[in-house]
Amino acid sequence: MSLRIYNTLSRSVEPFLPIDPGQVRMYVCGITIYDLCHVGHARFLVAFDVVARWLRTLGLQLTYVRNITDIDDKIIRRALELDMPIRELTTRMTQAMREDMAALGIEPPTHEPRATEHVAGMLELIGRLEARGLAYRASEGDVNFAVRKFPAYGSLSGRSVDQLRAGERVAVAGSKDDPLDFVLWKAAKPSEPADAKWDSPYGPGRPGWHIECSAMCKALLGERFDIHGGGMDLMFPHHENEIAQSVGASDSGHFANVWMHNGLLNLDNEKMSKSLGNILTIREVLQRHDGETLRFFFLRTHYRSSIAFSEANLEDARSALRRLYTALDGIEAVADGALDWSDPRAAAFRAAMNEDFGTPEAVAILFELAADLNRTRSPATATLLRQLGKVLGLLTQTPRDFLQGGGTVDEAMIEQRIAERAAAKKERDFARADAIRDELAAIGIELKDSAQGTRWVRA
Repeated sequence: MSLRIYNTLSRSVEPFLPIDPGQVRMYVCGITIYDLCHVGHARFLVAFDVVARWLRTLGLQLTYVRNITDIDDKIIRRALELDMPIRELTTRMTQAMREDMAALGIEPPTHEPRATEHVAGMLELIGRLEARGLAYRASEGDVNFAVRKFPAYGSLSGRSVDQLRAGERVAVAGSKDDPLDFVLWKAAKPSEPADAKWDSPYGPGRPGWHIECSAMCKALLGERFDIHGGGMDLMFPHHENEIAQSVGASDSGHFANVWMHNGLLNLDNEKMSKSLGNILTIREVLQRHDGETLRFFFLRTHYRSSIAFSEANLEDARSALRRLYTALDGIEAVADGALDWSDPRAAAFRAAMNEDFGTPEAVAILFELAADLNRTRSPATATLLRQLGKVLGLLTQTPRDFLQGGGTVDEAMIEQRIAERAAAKKERDFARADAIRDELAAIGIELKDSAQGTRWVRA
């Protein structure tokens, strides 16, 4: 296979070889679902949606798992603040997340497990780790993973245990033998609600965050699978801990073959985070921009690079996407049907995507096609542009819908004014024709004259 992927574990771009020929199993860490999704979530959701789309475009049978974390300290706190059962909160937020994803053109994964559905599997893994001497019961009722007893710890982050230990600012708590040790099972606190507790051999409590993903990976993809993905901020400690507990509990000594991490999103030159108070929700962005513009904004940057998020950059993305739709406007194009990969431009698109999902180069091919289309007005070129755009989840609207979209307008009034302008031009009353154009421009409507007549678009 010609596909090459950057593997964080090896720190190199490698040829991708599925474990089982023709099939790919991929797990991506999902969202801790206690509030509305923010644009940082949108970045990783779009990145791995494109990965999934391209794997399927290559003819691979993909099993894509993206979990929902529905039990966590933040979830418990939020539910208590709202005086709401945890399940009600997470169900509401899950529905909101799915609505946001639909607006971004993100296809659902094959499986979307909730962590609370896999507590039994988590307890089984914890029991195996304890039996192998990799987990210990702490005095306060927690069960922790003993990091120093796992020699390969630090392989993903590329740092030794001593280096990681030197970077820790956390003092050794009474329930830990070492600051790097992490919790597998958290003992219940009297103040916590009943729906945050499960019975276990260690007493009532709930799973730690890291063990949740390991259990869901094992249940749905097996002990060994092809790709594990997530944001760069999850590489340490979350993904490092996943490797330790999953490999430590397995009989095969394997986990994920390839580790993929998307770059982070910066808002006003700062990392977006709850602690900085600079969170921007997807819904806030969608009040000003359509979902396809936001998706296109992400795809112009390689998934491993960081992105500077700003209103100006979104406006620029909207203008660029308009150029693609404007090129397609008025030409019959078919998005479905078999792609002609022998076309040199399609072949260049495929080469870009096969080199670690190179969306910036692939998007550049779309603009080459648009430029050609503006010259030739060729239906075949328009079809190829629509088909390649569809591979990335772009150009899914009709040109008219996109170019005239963006809010409520009185289309009948606009068409009437266009007719009045045409009549004024016919009578050689060019001052009135220009006045009508300026009047429409003042409300954000731009007129496009051609031999076929006048069309209007959002300015």
